[in-house]
Amino acid sequence: MSRTKTSKAWMREHVNDAWVQKARADGYRARSAYKLMQIDDRDHLLRAGGVVVDLGAAPGGWSQVAAERVGPAGRVIAVDLLEIAPLRGVECLQGDFGDEAILATVQSRLAGRSPDLVMSDMAPNMSGIPGVDQARACGLAELAIDFARTSLTREGALLLKVFHGEGFDELIRTLRGAFLQVAVRKPEASRGRSNETYAVGRGLKAV
Repeated sequence: MSRTKTSKAWMREHVNDAWVQKARADGYRARSAYKLMQIDDRDHLLRAGGVVVDLGAAPGGWSQVAAERVGPAGRVIAVDLLEIAPLRGVECLQGDFGDEAILATVQSRLAGRSPDLVMSDMAPNMSGIPGVDQARACGLAELAIDFARTSLTREGALLLKVFHGEGFDELIRTLRGAFLQVAVRKPEASRGRSNETYAVGRGLKAV
C-alpha cells in the first residue's frame, strides 16, 4: 500500500476513533489523556502537590491530566521537540531532551526539587524500517530512564512508553535494575493492534 493510502486509512481510523471523539468532547488535546488516566487510576502515580516532568509531551494530553491531578500546589514541566500551546498549570519547554541545554533548563526549572513522577511518551519519527525505528525508540526510553535515575525522589516513579520488539526485554531488565517494582500496562485507550505498551517503575533502588 502506498504511503498516501496508508495515511488516508490512518486518518479515517483516527477521526472515527471513540477515544479521539471523547477527547474532543471532554476538552483534552489527545486520546492519550485517557491512557494516562487509566494507568493512574490503577497505579496512583499522580498525587496532589506532586512535581511531574512530562517528556515527549506534545500536544499536551498527558500534561493536562497531570495538572488536573496534582492541582494548584503541584508542578508540571512539559518538554517536546514540537511547540506545546500554553496549558494552565503547565510549564512548557520546546527542544530536544537529548540536548544538554534542554536538560539543564529542566533542572533549572526544578530549582533543586526532585520530581515525584517522570512520564515519557516519547516516540521517534517513524522511518518504516522496523529495526531502525525500534532502535530509536529504545534510545529515547534509555534517555528517560537515565533522567529518572538521577532526578527522581527515592519513592518516585517512572511511566515509560516502550515498544514490543528487539530491545524490549533488555529495557525491562534495565528498569528492574533501577526500581524496586516494575509493571507493564496496556491501557484500554491504547489501540489493541499497536505494539506500544507502558512500563511503570516505582521506588528507586539504592546505588
